[in-house]
Amino acid sequence: MAHDHSHAGHKHHAQIDADAGDARVAWAIAVNMFLTLAQVVGGIFSGSLALIADALHNFSDAIALIIAFFARKIARRPADPRMSFGYGRAEVVAALVNYTTLIVIAVYLMYEGVTRFFQPEPIDGWLVVWIAVLALVVDLITALLTYSMAKTSMNIRAAFLHNVADALGSVAVIVAGAAVILFNWTWVDPAVTILISLYILWHVQSEIGETIRVLMLGAPPDLDPEEVASVIEATDGVREVHHVHLWSMQENQPALTAHLVVEDWAWSQAEEVRGLVKQAMRDSFGIGHLTLEVETASRACPQTMRFGHAADQSGEN
Repeated sequence: MAHDHSHAGHKHHAQIDADAGDARVAWAIAVNMFLTLAQVVGGIFSGSLALIADALHNFSDAIALIIAFFARKIARRPADPRMSFGYGRAEVVAALVNYTTLIVIAVYLMYEGVTRFFQPEPIDGWLVVWIAVLALVVDLITALLTYSMAKTSMNIRAAFLHNVADALGSVAVIVAGAAVILFNWTWVDPAVTILISLYILWHVQSEIGETIRVLMLGAPPDLDPEEVASVIEATDGVREVHHVHLWSMQENQPALTAHLVVEDWAWSQAEEVRGLVKQAMRDSFGIGHLTLEVETASRACPQTMRFGHAADQSGEN
């Protein structure tokens, strides 16, 4: 009974933490929606393309946070017969959607910035500066709300980094507004717009690869597949390992399947050998989800591949 109480208590605390995280994301959505509206109105009245560009980026952050919010809830659903691995990858899919949206926005902003160079319009520098200062404050509040969750979630990290980019964009807009006030340099506004779009693209390319890797079942970046295979083969009673598949079930959950070729003399202790390999994987690499098929050395699979399987490449079963 004591064990059941402890387990229930752990689940209760986990639910409280999840609800608190949801509340922080909801507040971040609210302040970003307010900011987007203020920036669009200010950009229209001031004539600042950079301010509207920052508003679009902020709106993308609000949408990213909304997607992140619902992805968090979906990811907490328990596994079922048709989704036996659970719903955890909903957050990874959400991150990919958010990054893809950012690419589209960045390309649009670059187009608008180049166009404005050839068709300049008057700009109200003071209105630009004041709204950009408001944006900077809201960006910092949003980053503060999501900072702690961003450390452990690819989904929230995407939204958090968007807000950091927004904060830098707001600083750039303030500079553009000041240039108009002090020197009447209206060209700074489209220049800043193009810089914001380039920064967004740089930011996306630096982060989207990890998201795609998880969806493509790639090996976790902090694990060397060859090292994992070597540790398996160093286990007493194992002759070799093949058909190794190393991937992430969710962002922080490495998984492994493999065929163990057990020495003939150790075949009577095959289950013990398999247990030793599982323990080594947990202790050395933190791999808790393992599926290991055991073969005797005299009757091992023919034409084996160390990593993957020939059918993985040919499409045959």
